[in-house]
Amino acid sequence: MGCRQRTAKGDLLRIAVVGDECVADPRGTLPGRGAYLHLDMACYDLAVRRRAFPRAYRSQGPLGTERLRQCVAQAEHIDTTSSTSSTTGK
Repeated sequence: MGCRQRTAKGDLLRIAVVGDECVADPRGTLPGRGAYLHLDMACYDLAVRRRAFPRAYRSQGPLGTERLRQCVAQAEHIDTTSSTSSTTGK
């Protein structure tokens, strides 16, 4: 969505809209239209800058993305921590 790169669906985070807020839907169980995003802050920031969320959901107004930002940042932090520990053998 943000970087427009094609990737396997399992490597992406599904985003759904609840009310006027974009929320992470990692299990893919929330109803409605879904959009997919890499778990990478650069991809998230690009999607926000390009206003990709309202366009993907065909929304008339802006959508809140703060909770989604926190989720992506946390997931990115966990991913970099686990890859660092796996390369150092800890």
